[in-house]
Amino acid sequence: MKIYEGEISGKGGRFGIIVSRFNGFVTDKLLSGAIDCLTRHNTNPDMIEVFKVPGAFEIPQTLNLLVQKGRFDAIICLSAIIRGDTPHFDFLAREVSRGIAKTAREAAIPIGFGVITADTQEQAIERAGGKASNKGFDTALAVLEQLGLVSRISEKKKKG
Repeated sequence: MKIYEGEISGKGGRFGIIVSRFNGFVTDKLLSGAIDCLTRHNTNPDMIEVFKVPGAFEIPQTLNLLVQKGRFDAIICLSAIIRGDTPHFDFLAREVSRGIAKTAREAAIPIGFGVITADTQEQAIERAGGKASNKGFDTALAVLEQLGLVSRISEKKKKG
């Protein structure tokens, strides 16, 4: 039996991060966590580009454009969608998730899903660096591991 796992390293990689400005008190922490993870794992800060979009709804379009450009080895999507008093939360969370998933399925690079959905501001803040860790960091870590696995699979294809 052979088991394949990805090495967790950003060395030599080029990373795009898409982050929404809406709910910035949360998304700023997610962004800091993602950058911290990447740089702790040997990513050159000059190889990280951040794209700030107005809100979560704009992430799928921006993601699609960046994937088409082919400039990145992996892209991380970060946002915080917090439930309000109307069904808007449900529609937005569903469409953002679908949009990111659609592009991720079709992309040849790892795409990280760091979109927090929370019932309250307190829950969102907790998931952006409180007791529940930082989901920006966690998403970047998953992207690094997946990038390592994709690289191993690609090498295997070349060798036969």
